[in-house]
Amino acid sequence: FYCMQVKDEDPVSRLIMEFSRFNPRECLIPQFLMKNEELISNLRQNFEITFSPYDEFYFSYDHAKQTLLDHFQVLSLSAFGIEESPLALQASGAIVSYLQETQRGPVQNIQQLKTYHLDDYMYLDAASIRNLELIKNMRDGSSKGTLLEVISHTNTSMGRRLLQNWLLHPLQNLNEINKRLDGVQELKGNTILRADINELLTQTADIERLISRINYKRTNIKDVLGLKETLQLVPKFSELLGSTGSTILNEIKSSLTGLPSIVQLIEDAIISDPPEKISQIIKAGYNEELDRLRASVKEGKKYIADLEAKEQRRTGIKSLKVRYNKVFGYYIEVTKSNLKLVPKEYIRKQTLVNAERFITPELKDYEAMVLTNQDQIDELEKQLFDEVLEQICQKTKEIQTIASALARLDVLANFAEIAQKNNYTCPEMTNDLSIEIQEGRHPVIEQIVINEPFIPNDANLDCNENRLLIITGPNMAGKSTYLRQIALICLLAQIGSFIPAKKAKLGMVDRIFTRIGAVDDLTRRQSTFMVEMIETATILNQATQKSLIILDEIGRGTATFDGLSIAWAVAEYIHDNIGAKTLFATHYHELTELVNFLPGTKNYNIAVAESHGKIHFLRKVMPGPTSKSYGIQVAKLAGLPNSVTERANDILTQIERQSQLQLSGEKITREIKKIPKEKTKKSVKQKTLLEM
Repeated sequence: FYCMQVKDEDPVSRLIMEFSRFNPRECLIPQFLMKNEELISNLRQNFEITFSPYDEFYFSYDHAKQTLLDHFQVLSLSAFGIEESPLALQASGAIVSYLQETQRGPVQNIQQLKTYHLDDYMYLDAASIRNLELIKNMRDGSSKGTLLEVISHTNTSMGRRLLQNWLLHPLQNLNEINKRLDGVQELKGNTILRADINELLTQTADIERLISRINYKRTNIKDVLGLKETLQLVPKFSELLGSTGSTILNEIKSSLTGLPSIVQLIEDAIISDPPEKISQIIKAGYNEELDRLRASVKEGKKYIADLEAKEQRRTGIKSLKVRYNKVFGYYIEVTKSNLKLVPKEYIRKQTLVNAERFITPELKDYEAMVLTNQDQIDELEKQLFDEVLEQICQKTKEIQTIASALARLDVLANFAEIAQKNNYTCPEMTNDLSIEIQEGRHPVIEQIVINEPFIPNDANLDCNENRLLIITGPNMAGKSTYLRQIALICLLAQIGSFIPAKKAKLGMVDRIFTRIGAVDDLTRRQSTFMVEMIETATILNQATQKSLIILDEIGRGTATFDGLSIAWAVAEYIHDNIGAKTLFATHYHELTELVNFLPGTKNYNIAVAESHGKIHFLRKVMPGPTSKSYGIQVAKLAGLPNSVTERANDILTQIERQSQLQLSGEKITREIKKIPKEKTKKSVKQKTLLEM
């Protein structure tokens, strides 16, 4: 498993972000932290999670360290890279203790411990995961219409889980990203190889989950056979990858080491078409004692089966039956009309309305032989099956390595398939701070809109002259789509996927922040505007020059001039203090004047054509600000009655003619320039969980 230690100035925010990535069901927590009502309340409001308080003793450094040393049977933990992260060590040791306690024994499926460094991955907070609809949509919480749905056509459950993990953990290591991209490129270019890999993947079992069930003895025969069938495919995967050139595919190949001893063990021990329960599952010839007991039972059952015909002939009672139930065992049943023919040696056991039941000493002797031996068979079969499971468990680490390799291969083949199907291209990744996209497309929207072609758009951002792009245009024109599109393209590239664009050169992004839409959060008694401001504050406090910021309608949850003032000040702060690449969509046309005194600002608009009082959305991003808001025209498209829109138009004309509050762009610029502006340095107090 993975462990990590939060070192941020705001550990609770980072903790919530990590919970958003993993969405855990259960949280093991020291008992004293359960008294921290703010922390617990915060986590419960954001996640459906069960808290399991655990004695602080198990979290102590010495006990946790010894637990890990004993579990992994090592003298030092230095090979795991965890000794420099004492809090992660304490948490890991407590988890192992907890699992040993709840599972009532050693947890053999935990064979590895890897340190998870937060700086290795792009920062994605809960708001961005939600706003970009990566895993769940914002309508009903399902995966329909999400990025995951569009790019996930994996062949295995292991691959789908890994893909979701990659999607929520975009890389920041350029070499690792390029390794993935090279693998995708090779698979995309070799259609036959990709098809053969996909065909084999469809035949594999979920051995990642399966080996855990085997270790916890919560398995069945089908799991064991599924493991055998998957392990039998491993040499075929290795053969397919034999001629590949990319580093990552060669790494996968080297991890696909067959386990012929396990395959042979299962082949020798387990029948290929077993019943649901653990009985009659061990092959003949695998165990001499089992074969002897089975032969004895077979002999006894044959005698009993032949007894019915034999007794019918001997007694002349043609309706005589030899039957069995759990109360009496085997018995002879004779109808009352034939009782006069019953031999003297029959022993009466039960009288029924229309018949009587009898036993004989010989019948009981054979019954004892059959039932006793059958009990021994059941016990021995279970013992032999458990021995097979134990031998499989000894290869847990090797099986987990194979599972990981197959999952990675599945994701890479999936990326290649999606790239081919959706016309994605390989991005050029760099360590600089620019984003250059030619004819980029929204990966989800282009799959949903089938009645009209998706209009691609360019994007050019850097940390100099193009660091703050002000995007204007009417509602429904496509501003939000364009903003999300840029973020999703950057994210896809950093998980190692090809992207929906003609061409792209992308600098590494360390964090993606989004401020898109807002609703009241009644559970916390927070208004729409408060939610908006909290998310904006998070961005201003945590963004860096390498971040990508997406702002959609800052300040609209309050009065017009308050909102405009906040939006203006936020834009200034990002431009002057942070310098991050920022896309800022707004209906405040006054913000287009920022280009006059913020040198890194550019205006863009979403083109609209107007004809005979109607508007047509062209979906094209063009340089410069928009000239009108087209609010009334959009209201018409939404179906407002003509009388309402006509009245609104009259009112708008009158307001524009008479309002003395309407300032020209030049006057706004002139007045704001008079206001002293000082750079406000970020000052965030470091806060630990214990101080919460």
